[in-house]
Amino acid sequence: MKLSKLAQKIASLDTFKRYGRIKRVVGLMIESQGPEASIGDVCVIYPNGSAKDKAIRAEVIGFKDEMVVLMPYADISDISPGSLVESLGHPLAIKVGPSLIGKVVDSMGEPMDGSSLSKTLTSVGTEQSPPNPLSRPPISDRLEVGVRAIDSMLTVGKGQRIGIFAGSGVGKSTLLGMIARNTKADLNVIALIGERGREVREFIERDLGPEGRSRSIVVAATSDQPALMRIKGAFTATAIAEYFRDKGLNVMLMMDSVTRVAMAQREVGLAVGEPPATKGYTPSVFAIMPKLLERTGTNDFGTITAFYTVLVDGDDMNEPIADAVRGILDGHIVLDRALANKGQYPAINVLKSVSRLMSHLASEEHKQAAIHVRDMMSTYLNSEDLINIGAYKKGSSAEIDRAIEYYPKIISYLKQRTDEKVSLEESVASLIQLAEKGEW
Repeated sequence: MKLSKLAQKIASLDTFKRYGRIKRVVGLMIESQGPEASIGDVCVIYPNGSAKDKAIRAEVIGFKDEMVVLMPYADISDISPGSLVESLGHPLAIKVGPSLIGKVVDSMGEPMDGSSLSKTLTSVGTEQSPPNPLSRPPISDRLEVGVRAIDSMLTVGKGQRIGIFAGSGVGKSTLLGMIARNTKADLNVIALIGERGREVREFIERDLGPEGRSRSIVVAATSDQPALMRIKGAFTATAIAEYFRDKGLNVMLMMDSVTRVAMAQREVGLAVGEPPATKGYTPSVFAIMPKLLERTGTNDFGTITAFYTVLVDGDDMNEPIADAVRGILDGHIVLDRALANKGQYPAINVLKSVSRLMSHLASEEHKQAAIHVRDMMSTYLNSEDLINIGAYKKGSSAEIDRAIEYYPKIISYLKQRTDEKVSLEESVASLIQLAEKGEW
């Protein structure tokens, strides 16, 4: 029986190799005459006069006047007219398995420290369809992330997708590092997309630390790499998270940042002739976002809880990518530069942030305490200018007097050192005590 199945597989194999020749290179695009290939297929380009170990991998991104349009995964300085192009006949696939935990890999799934991959790893495609909506179990369990402001005021569930919105230098990477070290998820998959080369090692050693790295897989695609590599980094990290979710694990996926994925897709779109639409972003950018973000969440086997950072230009929370991502995800956390300037870390603006599932996950006592604390913060901030210039007289409003008394304690509660560990139960108990007695 096994031999007959093996014979059928051998008979169905396509043993032909398909080749083409480079005709033109324009900017990021490579045009070749042949080979026979489909959109998304990986091809190998052999530079003239170079050894085969210097072959360059590229991906078919379109067709133009019977020419195959390719985009490379690496530098193309050695390519010349007439260089041979071979089609591999399949999209990009990576190797995944438990032995990958603790490693830092590139967008192709290859270890960046030069070590070799285990032969026991499984090959999976980076392009997968999101789970069927009817096969997604409802999110019903809370997930501890170890950050007091999030666990208490913006409670996250297993399988929820959250955006972290902030300008540059407000503490996105530091917050991700805190979550990676303190979370109760089974495994972290961290995608560093478009980061400065200097920051990758700094994040791994300083923000993630040995404790976080021991249960994490890091996928890094730095800003100097071609646009396609930055896009593939996001899809590779998501495919790794999906593999472990299908093994029954509760996976934490963190991507820094989805904005740089959108910028890379804009480069690709403009290179193939797409018209720039909203603020220079091409239509394919807004098509690729839901395809990427909807792949995370729950399925019948496990969960992927995802945190996506969104870099907002000029702290504009309504710029096109931020607006599109906010509409797809299950909540958003806003990091406020004004709070960071005051020394409040993590600089989470609780009043501008929301978890769309907190009302389903938190107990009634927890929800009422969070509403009360939000109300006190809102009352104080609405009267802050009057209070600071001395125009408000004590006793004019019992509500404002109470907010003035509460506000410093609330800010002290929301602050947390990067090395401070707080459980979800402790955070919620402290919040309830703060709401009832004004102390914690």
